[in-house]
Amino acid sequence: MTASAGTGSFFIGLISGTSMDGIDAALIQLHRDAQPEIISTLATPYSQELSEALARLCLNQTIKPSQLGAINIQVGRAFAQAALNLLSANNLTTSDITAIGSHGQTVWHEPDSDTPFTMQLGDPNTIAHLTGITTVADFRGRDMAAGGQGAPLAPLFHQHCFYHPDNQAAIVNIGGIANLTTLADQKQDCPSGFDTGPGNVLMDCWINHCQQRAYDHNGDWARQGEVIPSLLSHMLQEPYLQLPAPKSTGRELFNLVWIQEVLQASTSISQTEAQSQANIQRTLLELTAVTICQAFESQIENQGKAKYPQLAVCGGGAHNPLLMDRLAALLPKVEVCSTRVLGIDSDWVEAGTFAWLASETLKGRRFNNQRLTGAQGNIILGGIYTA
Repeated sequence: MTASAGTGSFFIGLISGTSMDGIDAALIQLHRDAQPEIISTLATPYSQELSEALARLCLNQTIKPSQLGAINIQVGRAFAQAALNLLSANNLTTSDITAIGSHGQTVWHEPDSDTPFTMQLGDPNTIAHLTGITTVADFRGRDMAAGGQGAPLAPLFHQHCFYHPDNQAAIVNIGGIANLTTLADQKQDCPSGFDTGPGNVLMDCWINHCQQRAYDHNGDWARQGEVIPSLLSHMLQEPYLQLPAPKSTGRELFNLVWIQEVLQASTSISQTEAQSQANIQRTLLELTAVTICQAFESQIENQGKAKYPQLAVCGGGAHNPLLMDRLAALLPKVEVCSTRVLGIDSDWVEAGTFAWLASETLKGRRFNNQRLTGAQGNIILGGIYTA
């Protein structure tokens, strides 16, 4: 679909997730009194060199400042090119776009240390200069400076887009990490939300380790295995899963090392079970499903809700039929569906989030995120880099 003239302003949202394989770019049109409209989308892969550099950065905390600085600029250039590619595909010029909202590439997220911080690469000065478009970025830093977790922020967009007084859906974004949103009773209020734990990240790590594949297409490999109950029980003892909200996490915790340590500690697993790599993949999928559903049920109970008739799924997990089936089986009284049912394609909710947040930042909107991230006071999210 190409953009056409009409009422509303155009914004571009840019994000790269935990897979670190490329950039999702979404062109959205914002209307005063209607749901944001996703006009066009484009996925732009990183070069193999940049993808490998980012992977090394996340695995090896010993890095020269010159290397970190160079990767920051390289990611910024890649983000800028993704935005320009999207413009070209839609016969638009830079003057047609009000602003870019760039999430960047998260390489480290540490909200609970004595000096909490979050690091997203993709220099916004570079993006603004190369595109000629005002760029809004560093959305998480201000929330964290105000005492918040810095994540998740997508629930703010969920509240704006998916709230309806007659249909209280909950939203779960299953990217590398899964995060759950329970919408507030009034549209202008702050929703509740937090990272429930692993989404696709552990499944991706395991299949990459065993088969050198980026992800388990349709959950086909997991479907060949069976859940190992004792292993699942051990995984569910992970301390993060017991923490109260607000909370957030990332691949700093949930990664291949986490899987290997759990396997080594799970002495009750039989040798036959451990030898089946597909059984482990199936158990990792069950971990994602169970932790999402436990969080969902806990939120309903804590908020005194009778029920949420829908659990709408976005992110890559929406394309895993086995995972979707398990969510539905674990929540038999709930309609598990894609956010497409609510009007926005499941693949582009996150990119749309940062396009919309850019528009709110330019308006000077202050968010009270205490219920969501724990941040104190009313804060503006993101810094503005004028073209």
